[in-house]
Amino acid sequence: MIKISAKTVGELRSKTLAPIMECKKALIEANGKLSKAEEILRIKLGKKILNISNRNAKDGIIAIYISEKVGSLVEINCETDFVAKNNEFIKFSKKIAKLITENTPINLDQLNNLKIKNNLLTVDEKCKELISRIGENIKIRRFKLFKTNNNLISYLHDNKIGVIVEYNGDNESAVKDVAMHIAAMKPIALSSDQIPKKIIEKEYSLAVLKAQQLGKSINLNTKIIDNFMQKFFKEVSLLNQIFIKNNKQTIEKMLKLNKITIKSFSIFVLGEDL
Repeated sequence: MIKISAKTVGELRSKTLAPIMECKKALIEANGKLSKAEEILRIKLGKKILNISNRNAKDGIIAIYISEKVGSLVEINCETDFVAKNNEFIKFSKKIAKLITENTPINLDQLNNLKIKNNLLTVDEKCKELISRIGENIKIRRFKLFKTNNNLISYLHDNKIGVIVEYNGDNESAVKDVAMHIAAMKPIALSSDQIPKKIIEKEYSLAVLKAQQLGKSINLNTKIIDNFMQKFFKEVSLLNQIFIKNNKQTIEKMLKLNKITIKSFSIFVLGEDL
């Protein structure tokens, strides 16, 4: 059998990003010829990555990185909880969150073409390397970037729910409580007038159906529908929600007492429908 040096294996690995044993096998198959081994690997790994990348990836983590007035939330998916808890996968996810904050890409295409610091690989190439070595589909699903003159604070629950809050005020502890509240209660808007029109229309249709099922008069039905909608607005808009740590206060009242103004927030829940 032809003898393959560690230096040659290392050189092939740096060119193809393939695992060491795969590089050694390819060099043996190519009789030690580097260019031929590279061609063999690119065909093999290309097919492997393509097959894996077609698989469903619903697990993963949410990562957050804030630096001064810039911050990011990112969801990175894999196939199993085992990989989601893998240290290398977690480090990669945190690195991507930091990369987003430092480079402020506007979409996933820009992000995937960014170079990872101290590395010649792009984000997309690094992702493919991980897919090849770990053997699971890995993809960056989405990210949210904050660039502001206001303050930012974050909360991360079990790497599965991430929150960033943009605010004015000095009571950081109180805002942290709000971020935790958002993670638990999952409001869809800051105030009722910011709830997306499509969601309101859908909820209104459900309220009409419920009212009709009660078989009341038209006038009474109108009142019932209004009551259903008001209850809905209170449940899903942050300022109207009852503060999870004090059921005698709304979030709006709690913020006023602490002289805090929430400008915006974003919450990522792993795997949620978009």
